[in-house]
Amino acid sequence: MDGRGVPLSLVVTGANANDVTQIEAVLDAIVVKRPAPKQRRFKHLCADAGYRGKGAMAVILAHGYIPHVVSRKSEAAQKKRDPKKKARRWVVEACHGWFNRFRKLLVRYEKLEHTFLALNHLAAAIIALRKIELPVNVIYG
Repeated sequence: MDGRGVPLSLVVTGANANDVTQIEAVLDAIVVKRPAPKQRRFKHLCADAGYRGKGAMAVILAHGYIPHVVSRKSEAAQKKRDPKKKARRWVVEACHGWFNRFRKLLVRYEKLEHTFLALNHLAAAIIALRKIELPVNVIYG
């Protein structure tokens, strides 16, 4: 996800595959390549405490990201200290909620992987389209 919650890549796996094992596939599948940042700006990757392992950190650093791996408890403590600070993880939870609004994806009825992946890509495209500010009023159906 980017900072607004727009999905940048999708990877479909079995339900028994742990998220940490798929981080390299997710980072490799990013559709929109970001231009090289200026000297002072860097790419940041926010993740939950499950990505603290050496393998996940090595993959994150190898892809050129600065990892921000924080548990919910410590993030809540930081928010309590500085209420103006915005939580970094809300965008992921919000995007999951937007995907859940597509009822066909909420429960997987598709038997073929490529069909399910195509429906997820369609949902991601609709989510990205809704984030673009247009000069005309578009009715979403």
